[in-house]
Amino acid sequence: MSSPLLALPGAVGGDGIDAAVAAHYGSFNTEQRTLVSGEGFVDLSHRDVLRIEGPDRLTWLHNLTTQYFLDLAPGVWTQALVLSPQGHVEHEFTGVDDGESFLAHTEPGRGAALVEWLERMKFMTRVEIGLVDDHAVMWRPAGYSFVARDKLTAYADAVGPACGLWAFEALRIERGEPRLGLDTDHRTIPNEVGWIGPAVHLDKGCYRGQETVARVHT
Repeated sequence: MSSPLLALPGAVGGDGIDAAVAAHYGSFNTEQRTLVSGEGFVDLSHRDVLRIEGPDRLTWLHNLTTQYFLDLAPGVWTQALVLSPQGHVEHEFTGVDDGESFLAHTEPGRGAALVEWLERMKFMTRVEIGLVDDHAVMWRPAGYSFVARDKLTAYADAVGPACGLWAFEALRIERGEPRLGLDTDHRTIPNEVGWIGPAVHLDKGCYRGQETVARVHT
């Protein structure tokens, strides 16, 4: 769905999978400098959001993904990957637990496939998974946050100025943070794109694709 923040003054929509949010609000360079200074926010409300609930959610995610989820404290953001048996990246998500559920976001259009895969992995585990449309992703220089979708305009008024995706992308690329499907393809392994550390924990138990990750790393 298109972001209501495209109605802000000067907003110019993005392209491709990013068409639902603003590429810029009139000055890409000014917006980039704003973000570098620690001010402003970026509308990422086009990203897919999913919620994972249930008492087994963190243990289950720990066993399935590349990240260490055991004893994840509420409010601590983390990133994880799902790999193929050969170690190729199939899914990526970033999220935070609130003590009762884990709310995560992934690339636009990729949420349904991620939920479908996770549903196949439930077996007897006490978890519930689903896409949600009541929360949207925002980014500020301090990091990601979830905002109630019906509060986006109020959020923009409170924490502006709004900065477009072009400025966000320039800084993301400068930091060396890949986007699944834009900077990767079906044969990408985490070691190639800087996901070792941020999204791959090297000192946890076995997970699908671990052999490739460990062999290349060592």
